[in-house]
Amino acid sequence: MEHPNIVPVYDYSEHESRPYLVMKFIEGDTLKARFQRGALSSQEIEQVVTSVGSALGYAHQQGVLHRDIKPSNVLLSNEGVMYLADFGLARIAQAGESTLSSDSIMGTPQYISPEQAMGKKDLDSGTDIYSFGVMLYEMVVGQVPFSADTPFSIIHDHIYTPLPLPMDINPKVPEPVQKVLLKALAKDRADRYETVEDLVYAFKAAWTEAGVPMQGTAITMRPASLKRDTKIQDKATAQRIEASQPVVKKRSSSWIWVSLVLMLIGCVGLGAFANRNGLIRRWFAQPTAIVNSPVPSLPPASAQPNVSPAIVAAQELVNQNPADPNAHLGLSLALWDDGQPVPALQALTQAANLAGPTNREFFANATAEYKKREAWIATAGLYLRLVQTYRDETPPQEVKDGLSESVYKASEQKDMPLFVFFDRIDAVNLPLGYIARGRYALYNGNIEEAKLQLNNAENNKPDMYEVPLLKAEIELKAGNQRIARDILTALSSDLGAPAWIRDFANQLLQTIP
Repeated sequence: MEHPNIVPVYDYSEHESRPYLVMKFIEGDTLKARFQRGALSSQEIEQVVTSVGSALGYAHQQGVLHRDIKPSNVLLSNEGVMYLADFGLARIAQAGESTLSSDSIMGTPQYISPEQAMGKKDLDSGTDIYSFGVMLYEMVVGQVPFSADTPFSIIHDHIYTPLPLPMDINPKVPEPVQKVLLKALAKDRADRYETVEDLVYAFKAAWTEAGVPMQGTAITMRPASLKRDTKIQDKATAQRIEASQPVVKKRSSSWIWVSLVLMLIGCVGLGAFANRNGLIRRWFAQPTAIVNSPVPSLPPASAQPNVSPAIVAAQELVNQNPADPNAHLGLSLALWDDGQPVPALQALTQAANLAGPTNREFFANATAEYKKREAWIATAGLYLRLVQTYRDETPPQEVKDGLSESVYKASEQKDMPLFVFFDRIDAVNLPLGYIARGRYALYNGNIEEAKLQLNNAENNKPDMYEVPLLKAEIELKAGNQRIARDILTALSSDLGAPAWIRDFANQLLQTIP
């Protein structure tokens, strides 16, 4: 494609089985970085609308969908030219390929369209119009419409939650502009603008009707995580990473990881995904940002002869006590034990929301239950919630140890950053955050990154037991069995180490010939 506002692509190839594009180098900055410096001027907003709208409209005319429109993919050159970049997720519109694979979701949660989030294959220009609409919303209102602690939470809101009215968040937004944003961000594709050109025209006309110049609002953004964290997390969410084989032979789990789409309750094709790929065991930190639909009541047992008595009893308890978080937790556990993780997680989300952020007893109980089931991502997320209930108090050592164990064990699973953000771990225990990044990198094929993060942890807290434990795993992965054995032998016999550290070290020792 040749357009003055699209970064030219010169070539493409592969390196070490990873495809890449060769593009023109644009010296300058991204629109996202510009957002962070303050509100955009009228001239800047008009340039974004005109340049990105023109580039996107041209791509659609060529039958190409971008599928990842967001501020970080808009470049501002030092010469003042604006470019739409990163067509890495672009597809021919007629190709009908979904943005969901069996292991990951492609696209960026804050800007993803509902149909893209659902994994639909029959995408058209409407998906880019929605994402572009999110950018316009962000510029004018001062924040993206949906922002939560996990990608699942955000995606859930794009699909199910009504759009927060721009004027409710920022009273300075003119009503005609609000109408344009509401239409651009309609859940149903048929209710949006037909073309990007229609959206651009309507957006500019709305400001004219309002009788005021285009005006932006300073963007409210999540504090930036560490650079290397971002690199790892982007890989986790934007592309499939082939996980290396774990060093420890783990006991067979009740659940098998599948696509994030299984988490989207009510999505089209949910049953097909479940039957094809198995079940899931996912949970995420801070679910209170999610707006949930009530957990549907089960039909009478006579109508569903295969429903277990435990689920029927738990559902009846929920029906009798709909505001009781423990009742919803009981239903969640009954569903989980019955091999129904999707409704189990929905019930768990509802339970956590009802419990509130300070209900220590609830989170302690929920954490213990999911820990017994070795659902490590779920447990890590719940421990993070539990730790936060202590506020100015120091959590008991058993809570600290439980958090460390669950984070450590969860970090080998490649979808872990989708549900437990590294920066949430950092906020509670920074060296543990480094360890989690390092182990995640190790089990996703990047041993050099693992060494770097291990070094960060060791420099920050050299006496933490997770440092030699991760060091031993790195040595095992590198084939240095003697060094690993010496480290693990010392750990397994150190009575000052947490019990889980000693047990894990013993498990690793048993894998060494």
